[in-house]
Amino acid sequence: MTETVRLWLTIVLAGLGTVLARVSFLGVAHRIADPPVGVQRVLRMIPPAALAALVLPALVRPEGDLDLTQPRFLAGVVATAVAFRTKNVLVTLVVGMALVVALQEL
Repeated sequence: MTETVRLWLTIVLAGLGTVLARVSFLGVAHRIADPPVGVQRVLRMIPPAALAALVLPALVRPEGDLDLTQPRFLAGVVATAVAFRTKNVLVTLVVGMALVVALQEL
């Protein structure tokens, strides 16, 4: 078997494996349409955890070093408090961005 044939065979098999993995989900989707309460509770925690994993390093380590005195961190703390208090995304964004701009101008 030549290298070209081996390469194409690998690509085709990888593609088939991907398609089969995606199609298999459709075959069992009706069984998991109503997961148990414990699973639902865990699934509801995934988006906030993923968001925190993306946002928190940018707030506490913007340049790679731990810096709790920089403007982004303070604005993030205040925006978090506003978010919990108001539960309004627009108000949280406006307060957070206004505070970042104001603190960077000081």
